[in-house]
Amino acid sequence: MIASIAASGDTLRWAELGLSPVALDLGFFQLRWYSLAYIAGIIIGWWYLLKLIAKPGAPMARRHADDLVFYATLGILLGGRLGYVLFYKPLEYLNNPIEIVRVWDGGMSFHGGVIGVSLAIILMARKHKLDWLRIHDYVACTIPFGLFFGRLANFVNGELWGRPGDVPWAMVFPRADELARHPSQLYEAGLEGIGLFLLLWYLFWKTEARLHPGKLVGVFLAGYGVARFTVEFFREPDDHLGLLWFQMSMGQLLTIPMLIGGIWLIVTAKGRYEQAKPDRAGAEAAG
Repeated sequence: MIASIAASGDTLRWAELGLSPVALDLGFFQLRWYSLAYIAGIIIGWWYLLKLIAKPGAPMARRHADDLVFYATLGILLGGRLGYVLFYKPLEYLNNPIEIVRVWDGGMSFHGGVIGVSLAIILMARKHKLDWLRIHDYVACTIPFGLFFGRLANFVNGELWGRPGDVPWAMVFPRADELARHPSQLYEAGLEGIGLFLLLWYLFWKTEARLHPGKLVGVFLAGYGVARFTVEFFREPDDHLGLLWFQMSMGQLLTIPMLIGGIWLIVTAKGRYEQAKPDRAGAEAAG
């Protein structure tokens, strides 16, 4: 069935969309959409963070948020790259360690980036003697921007395609084969980006979740875990890894700790309510 669809003239083809990984080519310099996705995610995330901390009861001031951008950017780049090396191709990079620094060739792990950003937040919070868990809550609300742009960049690059499927919007990705496949990059952009942002937006602005340390970052971890675990059923597993334990992909295996940690943070958040008491008093005084 799938093969017949791929062979038909009605099948969508990625190549016919006229997309290019390169946004700007000056000959001596190329600016890629993937790079722009990182830049856009960081800048818009920083802008939104400033909006969040302007609400009474924030765990940090504007100067801390500006400082955090530097720490978080390092965490994203170093954590994302090292996470990809360790989780996906450890032996390959062990044999060719110089390749680790070639980030322009691609290869970033979101799970590694999360670990990197988390460590960066902890270091920054200790430096300024701030509540690191509450800062995680605020930063978690900004991450969907980067996820959204990153997944769109994956689609523009024609990479990380989905598994073969017979849905009307399935398309042929030339770097894969001639089978019609799920555009799983767009599924992830919708769930991890738009869907997760809207959920966190509602909880932050319409409830007092921000005053329960760990609740928002818990929702982010659990929400991302559910979204990623689900989309992995439609996303083609990495060629060099395939399906691993219990027929799960590496992406699914890496989301299990996120799901467990996220649920624990949500369940225990109420018990940390007193931890935010000083900030809560300021928020209540502001009305």
